[in-house]
Amino acid sequence: MHNRMGRAVYVPAHFNEDDPETLHALIRAHGFGLLVTQTPDGPFATHLPFLLDAGEGRPARLRGHIARANPQWKHFAGANADGGDALAVFQGPHAYVSPTWYAKRAGAVPTWNYAAVHVYGRPTVIDDREQVDGLLDALSAKYEAGRPDAWSLAELDPKAREAMRRGIVAFELPVARIEGKWKLSQNRNAEDQAGVIAGLEAAGDPDSVATARLMAKAP
Repeated sequence: MHNRMGRAVYVPAHFNEDDPETLHALIRAHGFGLLVTQTPDGPFATHLPFLLDAGEGRPARLRGHIARANPQWKHFAGANADGGDALAVFQGPHAYVSPTWYAKRAGAVPTWNYAAVHVYGRPTVIDDREQVDGLLDALSAKYEAGRPDAWSLAELDPKAREAMRRGIVAFELPVARIEGKWKLSQNRNAEDQAGVIAGLEAAGDPDSVATARLMAKAP
């Protein structure tokens, strides 16, 4: 889809985030992403939850599954000899920023603060039954964690479990390139940044508060 050597998203230098641990943390916290592949007819996208495997010297990879009825898996390498790079997009906290929060509002305009991660790589289908079951177990364990009487794949009888396997296509996407954009008013002075944080906190909605907290942590 893109030249592997060039950046594929607009990121001014003051908004660039390239620390792997920071990027991985956002993916783990906001794992419901958008997978985009290229077809002869144009881009094709699916919203789905991902797992990130990274650390301990292992090459980073994303894992997930889509419905077998979804034709996107046919675009993957291994399923299609022409399968190329895919893009997985993860959106972290984001919120509207009012120019009224700046020390001097004259000439200022509204904007939006946010954090996002783009991951590029070539997805391949996972056919191994044990690996597929491991992925399904890991996904349910992640998203059922902390729930009383949590659900697990083991609750399904063998026939239901096999039907579930047949209805999905598991895949992995080795991370060939990862890019992060943390647009958190770094281009404003300290007084304006403090005003934005205060404004977001006063707004009180979860997205605004989360964005304010992310700003407070930013260097």
